[in-house]
Amino acid sequence: MTPLTIAIGADHAGFETKEKIKKFLKEEFPGTKVTDAGTHSNDSVDYPDFAHQVASLVADEIVEAGILICGSGNGVCITANKHKGVRAALC
Repeated sequence: MTPLTIAIGADHAGFETKEKIKKFLKEEFPGTKVTDAGTHSNDSVDYPDFAHQVASLVADEIVEAGILICGSGNGVCITANKHKGVRAALC
């Protein structure tokens, strides 16, 4: 099976969850390439900055999929869905 390429991004509210998901993906799916679009700490940030980065990587076909995490999940979905060819859903 070909390894996946995934981008992951979060705001400060999702930072710890993002780190856990990165670890899970690397342990459970060896060879998976995970591109971390940030944030890289619990310091307060604006979620659109990271949602746009992940959505751009998906839209430009640099990665196959993206995972976005924020306080509610709604904001990152709205932001990502502004990119042509990207369909984000709250899961």
